[in-house]
Amino acid sequence: MLKIGVLGAGHLGKIHLRLLQQSEKYELVGFYDENLENGAKIAAEFGYKQFETIAKLIHAVDVIDIVTPTLSHYKCAKVSIKSGKHVFIEKPISTTVEEAEEIIALAKEYNVKGQVGHVERFNPAFIATKNMIENPMFIETHRLAEFNPRGTDVPVVLDLMIHDIDAILSVVKSKVKNINASGVSVISETPDIANARIEFENGCVANLTASRISMKNMRKSRFFQKDAYISVDFLEKKCEVVKMKDAPEIPGDFDIILQNAEGVKKQIYFSNPDVEQNNAILDELESFANAITNNTTPVVTLEQATEALKVAYQIIDCFKK
Repeated sequence: MLKIGVLGAGHLGKIHLRLLQQSEKYELVGFYDENLENGAKIAAEFGYKQFETIAKLIHAVDVIDIVTPTLSHYKCAKVSIKSGKHVFIEKPISTTVEEAEEIIALAKEYNVKGQVGHVERFNPAFIATKNMIENPMFIETHRLAEFNPRGTDVPVVLDLMIHDIDAILSVVKSKVKNINASGVSVISETPDIANARIEFENGCVANLTASRISMKNMRKSRFFQKDAYISVDFLEKKCEVVKMKDAPEIPGDFDIILQNAEGVKKQIYFSNPDVEQNNAILDELESFANAITNNTTPVVTLEQATEALKVAYQIIDCFKK
C-alpha cells in the first residue's frame, strides 16, 4: 500500500481523508492543515494523525494529496515534488498557466507522477458513454449551482466551467481555434455567470454555460455527432443515447422513422447504457495509485489539466475585452 498524506482539511479535504481511510490501495498516514486549531478538532473527532508542519508530513509518505485552496496548489506541489513525492492535486491544477507548466517541468525533473482531480472524468454517466462519443461536432453544457461563498475566491470559469472544459478536451481530438465568451459579476468581485463558445480546428463547436447564482443545480452535457445524440447528466448520473441508422425496407409497427427533404429514411432508436454507480473521488484517487504502482500514465495528466486551465484563461481574457 502506498503511504499518503493530505494537505488541507477543509470541506473537500475531509472527504478525501474519509475515503483514503477506506481505501485498499493507500495507507492514510495523516494530514496537515495550516489552521492548526481546525486540524486539532478534526484529529480529535475522526482519529486522523495531525502533523505540525508540511515538511514532517511530506517526509512520512510516498504520495501527497493536495486539497488546499487553489492559490496554494503551486507552492504545495513544488515542495512535495522536490522531496520526490508523487502528487494528486485538486482542480484547477494551479492559479496560473506558468505555475502549472513549472509543476509539469518539476515532475519530469524529479521523475514523479502527478494527477489532477478533474472528478467528472470518473462520473459513471460519462464513463458509460465516453466510448460512444466518437467525433462530436456540436457540444452544449450547462453547469449551474446554487450560491456557495466557498468557491468565490476564483471566477466561475475556474470554479465550475473548468469541469466541462476538461471533459470536452478529453473527447474532441482537435486543437482550439477560437474562443468567444462573456461573463457577469452579480455577487462576487469576479464573474458569477459565464457563457463561452469554443471553436475547434476540425469544425466542432462547444457552447458552455456556468453559473453559481442559480436557483437549482444542473450539470448536463449534450454531444451531437453524425447519426447520434448523447446526453450526459453528471448530477443525476444518468445518460441517454439516441442513434440513427438506415430505415428497414419494411418498418415494424413501433419503429420511429424520419424522412429528410431528399427522401432518405432513417430509423431512430434509443439506448440507455448501464451506469455502474461508483464513488468518483475514491475512483480517481485509486486510479492514481494504479498509475504509480504499474508505472502507467494517470487518467488526468498534469499536461491535460494545464490545457484545460489555458482554455479557462482564454475565456476569462474574453471578459476583459
